[in-house]
Amino acid sequence: MKPVKIGVLGLGTVGGGTVNVLKRNAKEISRRAGREIIITRASARDLTLDRLCDTQGITLSTYPYDVINDPEIDIILELIGGTDLAKELVLQAIANGKHVVTANKALICLHGNEIFAAANKVNVMIAYEAAVAGGIPIIKAIREGLSGNQINWIAGIINGTGNFILTEMRDKGREFADALREAQALGYAEANPTFDVEGIDAGHKLMILASIAFGIPLQFENVYTEGITKITREDIEYATNLGYSIKHLGIARKTSKGIELRVHPTLIPQRRLIANVDGVMNAVLVHADAVGPTLYYGAGAGSEATASAVVADVVDVARALTLHSKNRVPHLAFQEDAIADLHILPQDEVETAYYLRLMVEDKPGALAQITHIFAEQNISIEAVLQKEAPEEQTILPLIMLTQKTIEREMNAAIAAIENLSSVTGQVTRIRLETLG
Repeated sequence: MKPVKIGVLGLGTVGGGTVNVLKRNAKEISRRAGREIIITRASARDLTLDRLCDTQGITLSTYPYDVINDPEIDIILELIGGTDLAKELVLQAIANGKHVVTANKALICLHGNEIFAAANKVNVMIAYEAAVAGGIPIIKAIREGLSGNQINWIAGIINGTGNFILTEMRDKGREFADALREAQALGYAEANPTFDVEGIDAGHKLMILASIAFGIPLQFENVYTEGITKITREDIEYATNLGYSIKHLGIARKTSKGIELRVHPTLIPQRRLIANVDGVMNAVLVHADAVGPTLYYGAGAGSEATASAVVADVVDVARALTLHSKNRVPHLAFQEDAIADLHILPQDEVETAYYLRLMVEDKPGALAQITHIFAEQNISIEAVLQKEAPEEQTILPLIMLTQKTIEREMNAAIAAIENLSSVTGQVTRIRLETLG
């Protein structure tokens, strides 16, 4: 059978790893795909750089359109990142009748609806397993392995940088800024870490997971994102004392009122397996009606871990080259005409429990004022923690856990509490999920 010819755009960390895996495991891959898969062309911005991949036998170019416009190429691997040029290249590849494999979560999240529609018109495939959680086959698991289920909710640690920082703060007592510097020194965080620490990267990935779980269009503008920059070492210590871990979670939940899409720091009971996922590792917990909870754990980034997912997509595409789009797994799990624009819940309508840290003046009646405000907003208190302080200290931290409440009511309560003369500064609020 005729070999499948691959063109690679980008020979950086992921591109180089993909070349290595495809070459090293060529025989095993061809046995699985049913035909030989070979890389014939690749492009990179600078061909003078020393690379960690073997480019022997590959025609190299600095101009990506040389790869896309080669009539011999069957599958394009878009591994350059970014959205503007990547989108332009992918749409041109589709117009040229080529299938595309990408690891680009921002591209899929922000432009996936347009890209998938273009691909369906000309009967080509867009595969993107590597766009979420690196080497963990979470997209295949939800889109195919759980296709007989209704997905109830997803909760994921899907950004290794943020998870590394929170782990360092917990295990070594570091402040956020110090842990971030360590992440940058080790290459886990960029010089500008905004996408990672503010939840934007995780938001892109969560939107993709939610789309294939619930059959909704990609719509990143409706994902609530909150970062970890305000988490303190003290918050982590208090959470630990109360039996919780703090993780930067992406949560997608289907409720009777609509779909929740949110990324934020979250208290999780320490007994949950996902609460014990540390360092740069990723994990996704999926709750479905037939199978119940399933947990997927592994490396969320890295050269060959991500390449593993890219190559798996290449094999899938090679197997299905001759099939019509109606006989392939749909891009977003549901048939194109079955994608439903379901209501997305605004964050102030989401119901969850809360961890609150208040700095309160140590005087009679202060706690009563706070509990009265909670009662007015129909908020029930689950637990209160207040440690003794030296006699000269008059402002003390007060830790409270609440039962589930609507966020709008919690916002009103926090605003009222911050206006009390006995409360200093802003209330620290971290949402709490039992994931039961």
